[in-house]
Amino acid sequence: MYQGKTLKLTGLDDGVVELTFDLEGESVNKFSRQTVIELEQALDALASDKSVTGLIVTSAKPALMVGADITEFQSFFAAGEQAVRDYLAQNNRNFCRLEDLPFPVVIAISGYALGGGMELCLACDYRIATEDTRIGLPETTLGIIPGWGGTVRLPRLVGVDTAAEWIASGRQWDAKAALKAGVVDALVEVDQLRAAALHTLAECRAGRFDYRARRQQKTSPLKHNRIEAAMAFETAKSVVAAQAGRHYPAPVAAIEVMREAAGESRDAALEIEAKTFARLATTPVAQALVGIFISDQLLGKKAKRWQKRDEQSVNRAAVLGAGIMGGGIAYQSAYKGVPIKMKDIAQKGLEQGLDEANRLLCKRVEKGKMTPKAMGEALNRIEPTLAYDGFDQVDMVVEAVVENAKVKRSVLAETEGKVSERTVLASNTSTISITALAEALKRPENFCGMHFFNPVHAMPLVEVIRGEKTSDQAIARTVAYATQLGKKPVVVNDCPGFLVNRVLFPYFAGFAMLVRDGVDYEHIDRVMERWGWPMGPAYLLDVVGLDTAVHAEQVMADAYPDRLKRDYTSCTEVLFDAGRLGQKSGGGFYDYEDDKKGRPQKQRSEQARESLGPLSNESLSDEEIVARMMIPMVTELVRCLDEAVVETAAEADMAMVYGTGFPPFRGGPLRWVDSLGPATLKAMAQPWESLSPLYQLPSSLDERARTETLFYPAPQQGGEK
Repeated sequence: MYQGKTLKLTGLDDGVVELTFDLEGESVNKFSRQTVIELEQALDALASDKSVTGLIVTSAKPALMVGADITEFQSFFAAGEQAVRDYLAQNNRNFCRLEDLPFPVVIAISGYALGGGMELCLACDYRIATEDTRIGLPETTLGIIPGWGGTVRLPRLVGVDTAAEWIASGRQWDAKAALKAGVVDALVEVDQLRAAALHTLAECRAGRFDYRARRQQKTSPLKHNRIEAAMAFETAKSVVAAQAGRHYPAPVAAIEVMREAAGESRDAALEIEAKTFARLATTPVAQALVGIFISDQLLGKKAKRWQKRDEQSVNRAAVLGAGIMGGGIAYQSAYKGVPIKMKDIAQKGLEQGLDEANRLLCKRVEKGKMTPKAMGEALNRIEPTLAYDGFDQVDMVVEAVVENAKVKRSVLAETEGKVSERTVLASNTSTISITALAEALKRPENFCGMHFFNPVHAMPLVEVIRGEKTSDQAIARTVAYATQLGKKPVVVNDCPGFLVNRVLFPYFAGFAMLVRDGVDYEHIDRVMERWGWPMGPAYLLDVVGLDTAVHAEQVMADAYPDRLKRDYTSCTEVLFDAGRLGQKSGGGFYDYEDDKKGRPQKQRSEQARESLGPLSNESLSDEEIVARMMIPMVTELVRCLDEAVVETAAEADMAMVYGTGFPPFRGGPLRWVDSLGPATLKAMAQPWESLSPLYQLPSSLDERARTETLFYPAPQQGGEK
């Protein structure tokens, strides 16, 4: 009946038609502009055939639909609110036509049905899903709301409370949760899906299932009286606002849209949804979050390209040095299904590493994210050892011993003699040159850096560091292993601090200069947390450990003396010399006491304040504090890009988001510069240029300011109209 590049219509028996989504040349279906156009044409074909008595919607791929093609968003969003509304309108007409067909429509859901994919499901009369289905409306995580009827149909189908939770959270839900909520009507095995959908369609056609009543419910105003509706929406709004925070307006906007549209019919409610979607889509927050999504996809594609270059996957790994870091790496490997040897020179170290892995696995069981049986299987994948037995069978070894170059060289050289010639060695160093460490090895081509961030289980980033003699094969193996561990690998070239620490310590230098100049560190923390950081610089230094920070500061100052050498004693050094090491010792910039769950809670420290001398909140404005903190980070990140330490602006930004907690709604330091305009950044930096070279723009950034050249060129609107 109809054949396109993204979908087709096929006539079955007795007037039943099958609409099959099958995006040509791709492993998944997406609601691209082409899909929207072809769906309209397919609906035209259905409307012109009066013999059709029912429609079943299926996918030729394992997953129904992963959602809209987000790579198309940026061009539409950049074109303004009217262009966004035009973008939404065509598929909203499609879904309304689908919902209004003069015969029943049943959709068979498998794999994923996300965003526009779930909204397609909501437009159908009955939803039959497989037990492995993941379904949800993730739009709020992109700074927008559902735009193809999600805020309209879902509350009318399942009620305000469930709709508010599903839409505001942006979560993916499993099939059982979807069935319990009433989002889907039945769960079946994968091989029974199509038959079950056809059976449901037959029941509708026979009059035993009242599909028309369902449509009436979805196209009419919500069935709440005014008082009930007001209470439900206000409660939902207050909960969502507290969870989302002030920098993420989309979740609250979704609740407001549902409230405003509650008394309206479907078509009027869709207009309210589209208006708010268009307003949010043109905000810097949406542009930043969509940018992060696209950059994350870039990381994934690069990782896959590296993986293809590895001749073998990592079937067995090893970590040298147990303790907290080694135990964390062992946990992550075992949890993700890769058996790992955990070696230490002392039984106490092995016990500490096993305790760490056990603690993390127990947490998953307590939260219902893992069964006790699965926990036992994961623990059995960790093999503690004091010897090198079996190391000739491992594909990958991660060295995570003490941060001392001499010790690391000795351990790496010893290990190299115990592994096969194909085994890749990697060092989890945070400061020591990979090229220098490789000097102790006979096969430096098989060696690279693999820098995990603490805590290993929580931090997504892994820096994969290429030394001067590192081979592509070693990089490929290490990227593959990082991906197997569920991490986000970014490949960088060797230099002191690599990428993240090289950029983070100029930020800390900006903080130290502020405190030197008498600005209260607690006030700095509050300003930077309001700006969007999960914790201010003083609090972050306490978490890192002031002993670790002082050591790293010295390494960085030796490497980049023109920018990081100090002629004063920093606040970090003052507190370290006073024996305050941060959270680990119960006190740094703040004092710490454990709460009932054993988590350290920070409190004002009079001892720290006394050590640092008189401090004030009044010498600089909040904007000046932000400038003095952020400009050193930006200028150093640009230098890293100029020196090819990192390949692209997207990878540079994502490393900072995933490795330091840089506010996602700002899109990364370089995307933040784009949002300001490079000339504005230059004007922000000029008053502070005499303070330090950290506030002097590199020539490439100065040129961008002169020509207003962005790190992310504005996308051109594409696709057919």
